[in-house]
Amino acid sequence: MSKLLIRKYISEYNTLINNLNLSKILELKKMIIDTKKRKGIVYVFGNGGSLSTANHFAVDMTKNAKVKTISLSNDNLITCFSNDYGFDKWIKKSIEYYVKKPDLVIFLTVSGNSKNIVNALKLCKKKKIKTFSLTGHKNDNLSNKLSNNFLWINSMSYNAVEIIHNIILLTVVDLIIGNNAYTSKR
Repeated sequence: MSKLLIRKYISEYNTLINNLNLSKILELKKMIIDTKKRKGIVYVFGNGGSLSTANHFAVDMTKNAKVKTISLSNDNLITCFSNDYGFDKWIKKSIEYYVKKPDLVIFLTVSGNSKNIVNALKLCKKKKIKTFSLTGHKNDNLSNKLSNNFLWINSMSYNAVEIIHNIILLTVVDLIIGNNAYTSKR
């Protein structure tokens, strides 16, 4: 029974990967490169597992792709802003304090309707800060509607969407580097 379940999962992941909108991945790469040319910073936000993906992506972009990328995942910042402004506003407040006009903000949200991300997207739209969202679940989610650009994964599975988001983001790192095999001493 376990091997059948593994095969089912791998089959689902393969289907999701094969149905990816490659133009959207290339658009994200272009937005990141354009941000670097403007001397901007890439910020990336998520909740839960998506925040872990954001952290991994930020480190690889900064260290390996040489693009300054920050995930504001400091537990002191999150708990301070959540306590003072409410959890639904901690990302919005982070953007108010840190993000500037030449920057790019990437949002990772499986549902696309997380209040803290939706509030942050509304602020970015108001301030004309460029955004890109990676989402899942339903295509008509609020993040897709509010983002300058987005890439939607057609799955209701949290794990499947988060895995595909990770694949997309690390692929973008490799696309910017121009290679998928390199030493850790880049």
